Amino acid sequence: MAPPRKHETDAILDAARELVLAEGPRAAGVAAIAKASGAPVGTLYHRFGNRDGILAATWLRALDRFQSLAVAASADSAVEAAVATALSAIEFAKRFPGDARLLLTVRPEDLVDADGGALVTAITSRNAPLVERLRQLAGELYGADDRRSLDVVQRAVVDLPYAAVRRHVADVPDWLAGDLAESVRALLAAYRQ
Repeated sequence: MAPPRKHETDAILDAARELVLAEGPRAAGVAAIAKASGAPVGTLYHRFGNRDGILAATWLRALDRFQSLAVAASADSAVEAAVATALSAIEFAKRFPGDARLLLTVRPEDLVDADGGALVTAITSRNAPLVERLRQLAGELYGADDRRSLDVVQRAVVDLPYAAVRRHVADVPDWLAGDLAESVRALLAAYRQ
C-alpha cells in the first residue's frame, strides 16, 4: 500500500489557480506554485511533469467539476431539464468560485507554453458528455438534433448561462437563478413556435 500523500493534489491545483487568477498565467511557474502550495518542486515535477502539466490539470479539474454538475442536472420534462442544466452554471460558480473565474476569464491556450494540442484534446474529450446531453435535449424538445435545433439548445443552456455567470462571477446574486430560468424557458419556447 502506498503511503499517504503529504501534499494533496487539490491544494497544489488551488495554489496554481490562485496564482493564475491573481497575477496571470506567466506568474504560475513551478517555483511559484511550490512556494504557494508548500509542496516541494520535486513533488510537482514528479506528479505533473512540468508547469504545463500543473496548469492543464488545474484547468481540467475545473472543467470536470463544472461538467459533473451540468451532466447530472435533471428534471421531469425536457424544458425543465434544459433549465436545470443551465442553472448548473450558477451552482458551479457558487460552489467553486475560483474554478468558475478560471474557466470564464482565462483561455486554456494561454495557460500552457506548448502548442496546447494535448490540452485541447482533453477538453474536447471531457466536453463530449455535455455535447451528447445537448443533442439529447434538442431531440426531446424539437424532435431532431439538427444544427438549428442544437444551436437553440446550446444558446439557452450554455451561452446564456455563461454570459450571466461571467458578469456576476465575483458575487452571484440570489435572483440570478430565477431570471436565468425564465430566459431559458422563453428562448426554448420561441423556437418551438
